[in-house]
Formats: sequence, C-alpha cells, structure tokens
Amino acid sequence: MTQPSKTSLSDAVGQPAAPRLGRLFLVPAPLDHGCAEPTRLEDSLPSGTLAAAAQITHWICENARSARAYLKRISAIVPLAAPLQAQHITELPRLAHKKGDHSGAAGAEYDAAGLLEAARAGADMGLLSEAGMPGIADPGSAVVRAAHRLGLPVIPLVGPVSPVLALAASGLNGQNFAFIGYLPQNPDERVQRIRALEAYAIKTGQTQLFIETPYRNRALLQALVQTLAPQTLLAVAWGVTLPGGRIISQPVSAWRTMAIDAVAAEWPAVFAIGR
Repeated sequence: MTQPSKTSLSDAVGQPAAPRLGRLFLVPAPLDHGCAEPTRLEDSLPSGTLAAAAQITHWICENARSARAYLKRISAIVPLAAPLQAQHITELPRLAHKKGDHSGAAGAEYDAAGLLEAARAGADMGLLSEAGMPGIADPGSAVVRAAHRLGLPVIPLVGPVSPVLALAASGLNGQNFAFIGYLPQNPDERVQRIRALEAYAIKTGQTQLFIETPYRNRALLQALVQTLAPQTLLAVAWGVTLPGGRIISQPVSAWRTMAIDAVAAEWPAVFAIGR
C-alpha cells in the first residue's frame, strides 16, 4: 500500500488554514434620493439584491444618515442580519467623496485600503452611494481598486444605473458610447466642450453621455439646444425609474420648438448626443 508522503502529512496536520477574506459588495440604491416621496424598493431593485444587502453589517458610504435610512427601508422587506444600531457604517472621506478619487497622476490617487480592514478580517462589506451604482457617476472606485489590490472578491449587485438606462431608452448608439460626467460650468468653456463632443459624436458615431445636477438642468439644456446643429440627436432623461420621469430623444431642430421648462428641475438628468 502506498504510504502518504511526509509533505502531505505535514500539510494536513498542524497547518493553520488561510484566513477567509470578506467580500466587497457594490450595492445599488434607488434613484429617488432627494425626492419628496420615496419609491418602492421592489420596483427598481430585485429581491436578490435586497436579500444580499440585508446580510451585510459593515458599510462604506457617501453619507451615514442616508445609508441608515436605506437600510431601514430594506429592513421593512428583508430582516437585517444586525439591527441598525449595530451596523458598522464608515463614510468616504471628502478627498474621495467631493473631490473625486481619480487624480490623473499615477500613484497619487486616494488609497482606500484602510477602509477595508473588516473585509481583510473576514467580514463581508457593502459599498453604497446616494443613488444608483457606486463607482458609476458616483464615488467609490478607489474602494474597488483597493479591494482588488488586497485580493478581496468584488461582487456588483443588480440595480439601477441611470446613464445606462438613459442610453438604452434614447435610441442612440449603444454599441459605442462614452460617459463624460459633468461639463464645465463656465458658459464659454461649456459651449466649447459641447462643440467638441458633438464633432466627435458625428465623426465616429460614438454617443456622448453626460450628467448635471438638478438646478443646472435647464441651463445646460438651453446651451445644448442653442449650440448643437439642428440634425444632431439630443436625448434627455430625468427621473429615470421614478413616477413622472421622462425620456425625450429628438433632433435639436425639434427641441427648439419645445418648452425648455418641460425638463424637471428637481431631479438629476442624463443627457446624450449622437447621430
């Protein structure tokens, strides 16, 4: 009979198992942040996402108060693994939250590894933004980068991502597109940027997506309608997944006959231009 090798015996006896690492879950939130009336979570978030979120007790978020409010809404549907008072909630520092976590300089970006100590010790953690998917038009990518460097599994959960939903409903090119983020606030710089994005979209067919905060929606739309060529397609989506939300996609020539005030000022909007 073949005898076990000394190596296999030493591996099987007296060797401590490698510590289990926790996982980082990217937890989407509904798009009703800041709305007077909250929506039903079940209308935009699948049961599997809510069930997974309910099992997490360690969180990284933009705002602790908003995170607790979201967890309270989840608890009305799925019992939480720990009561709200026992949840460990850490806010992203201002460096990553307000200023962004991509500096553009190699090695100079924010290092979020310190926020993931609980996951390194074996606890699953959740990354949460105010609305939509963290890391997409929201802070959080620094946390994801740190998780990958530390060898932590990163698991995105299913939920609403407003730029993607707006693109799908726009009729513009969904095979080739770019998400730009915010355009410059300075009027002259904004017009220059709009013209550059339009020229690239028309030349390449690549849809250009960007967003704006609610109180600047109408100013941006006015600039787009005045600057873009009449035949350029312009889509605007606001209140995506929310009651009263709309998505309008028309040539600029048609936009020039519409009332700009029709675009709601109380919701963030997604804009898209293309051919």
